Amino acid sequence: MNIVKRTYKDQVVEYLYDQILDGTLMPGDQVKESSLSDEMGISRAPIREALKELMSNGLIEYQPQVGNFITQLSPKETIDAYITRGVLEGFAISTTSELFSEDDIDELINLAKRMEHYADKNNHKMVVKVGDDFHSLLISKNKNIQLTEYTRSLSQKLHILFHRHWSKLYNREEISNRHLRIVESIQSGSPADIEQVIREHYTETGTKIADLQREQLIEDEKNTKYKD
Repeated sequence: MNIVKRTYKDQVVEYLYDQILDGTLMPGDQVKESSLSDEMGISRAPIREALKELMSNGLIEYQPQVGNFITQLSPKETIDAYITRGVLEGFAISTTSELFSEDDIDELINLAKRMEHYADKNNHKMVVKVGDDFHSLLISKNKNIQLTEYTRSLSQKLHILFHRHWSKLYNREEISNRHLRIVESIQSGSPADIEQVIREHYTETGTKIADLQREQLIEDEKNTKYKD
């Protein structure tokens, strides 16, 4: 039996991650240790540990003499993050594609269909959750520890962006089909094709989200001028 031990630090990370996902905390919002300590009924020590971990994953940024804030990515930073994830994951899978069994392929197809199901139900959190399961299985054959760590550190940041924007990017069939194309590339057995498909998978989404961010920046600027 697997026993999962969740420390206070882990619980704080999960608590903040969920608040960012559901929009309770938005980019630019300040995260105060004292408020978290009161809300969760714990000391500040594990909160500081959690904030350090979230900083290392790019979800929190520290401003000297001011405090901790939810990271607000620029359009370029968004594209850079997605391209980097595509490069890492593309390499990881293209070099391990022969290790995927028929059961692995069946599970990947099942996960892609489940994403479509939850997208149809407009269940944003489960779309992201099942998508994470899909991509975790894809990189599970990789034994390069550094690559795995870098990939996972990017995943939380990308999950939040995708959770916030996916319904404006893809319909439910597109959600499924984009992931099934990755499965088909693995079945083809061509490392070059696998790497290209996965890079395109991430670059497309990153570009679309960056475009939405630019539109929002323009809209915010117009609203600011209107108020003035």
